[in-house]
Amino acid sequence: MYPSRSLFLSAILLVSVTQAADYTNSIGMEFKSIAPGKFFMGSCLYSRADKERDNDLEQKGLPPQGPTCPAQVPEDKNALEEEAPQHKVKIRKGFQLGIHEVTLGQFKLFLAALNDQERSKIETEEFENINTHGDEAAVAAVSWEDAQTFIEWLNQKEGGEKYRLPTEAEWEYAARAGSKTIYFWGDTLEKAPKYSWFNMEHADLLIWFPEGEFNKKENFSHPVGLKKPNAWGLYDMAGNVWEWVNDKYSATYYQNSPNVDPTGPEAGALRCFRGGSWYGSATNLRSAFRGLNVPTHRSDSLGFRVVRETR
Repeated sequence: MYPSRSLFLSAILLVSVTQAADYTNSIGMEFKSIAPGKFFMGSCLYSRADKERDNDLEQKGLPPQGPTCPAQVPEDKNALEEEAPQHKVKIRKGFQLGIHEVTLGQFKLFLAALNDQERSKIETEEFENINTHGDEAAVAAVSWEDAQTFIEWLNQKEGGEKYRLPTEAEWEYAARAGSKTIYFWGDTLEKAPKYSWFNMEHADLLIWFPEGEFNKKENFSHPVGLKKPNAWGLYDMAGNVWEWVNDKYSATYYQNSPNVDPTGPEAGALRCFRGGSWYGSATNLRSAFRGLNVPTHRSDSLGFRVVRETR
């Protein structure tokens, strides 16, 4: 069913040198404490609303104002309407976020606790075929509903309701780690391979591979923590697997969302995920990029990361 852990000894050794955790739970999930604070959420985009406003100004003989970007950063040419307008958000309460994406090994402990009928709904043949890269790899082929079932089990195991998926705002706040740039490491892709597993077929391979190595591909979720972390010590916040967040999705949510602890729209059939993946292009690694799908959706590049609430 699954390969031996010994096949990934070198990966495990690399993971063991990651930054010290602020908390480690009973199944080895490591967490970093994220302090409350403010950040600029979304992308700097010359949006449709900005254009309509400037058109009105020009008709009145007034100068256009350009894109609405309170962070005072350059326009992101790859930004989408659903990432605008860029707006300031306050996170009032600190929390702990998983240093790593949930691994296959951790998820298998959950599967082992289920009865045969419950387990067969999640541990399908597709799940087994996708998750063949060792217990230290980020688990994939997990739906939003599967993640919620895992969290319910984890809360019972840990003796209280402490764990949940992050909100979209918490996720982006933690991913940016104090940055205002397009990617958490800067505004260009040059350093992307130091931080991320992603689909380089959609990028300029000459940046990273010598001539003759253009076909290098690694089409699977990787052991967590092998790349560099962001400034707050969180690994794989861009790339490896997409990460489900708790919020429902709305393309227009940012136009009227609260500026304090937003939790997403109240209605909607879709859920959000964040962070890009080994399958996605380099533009998916942008801190503001928003993915979406139905909560039952599973794919070979989709997993999750967990929040531990602090009281």
